[in-house]
Amino acid sequence: MMLRKPKGHPEVEEVVAFLGKGTDFRGVLNFEGTIRVDGRLEGEVFTKDTLIVGESAEIMGNLNVGRIITSGKITGNVNCSVKAQFLAPGSLTGDVTTPVLQIEDGFYFNGRCEMKKESARKDNLQALQGKETVRV
Repeated sequence: MMLRKPKGHPEVEEVVAFLGKGTDFRGVLNFEGTIRVDGRLEGEVFTKDTLIVGESAEIMGNLNVGRIITSGKITGNVNCSVKAQFLAPGSLTGDVTTPVLQIEDGFYFNGRCEMKKESARKDNLQALQGKETVRV
């Protein structure tokens, strides 16, 4: 299977790791670069980069990431330093902390949201200008 950078989406780097459908991972995941999860993950995730959670994915645990793009099921708290994109038909049961939040119609969110300081939001919005939503 080849993993490529999605065409027309310059903000997403090349996927460096892939946990496919049917994969069951338990533990702490630390990584650099973009990773995509389509399987089941139980534990914690730490990265300054991008986590893509596919529609078939199920994550139980806390996520500390630079950016998340999800259409999967997450149970746990999400802390993003850049941006959180929540896409249908996904769900999040837990709290989210992020400077930039995008929730698509059809995404189920049950929790609290805390937006970071205005100065951080402005810096991140400038960095994200001209970027499109990535479909997963």
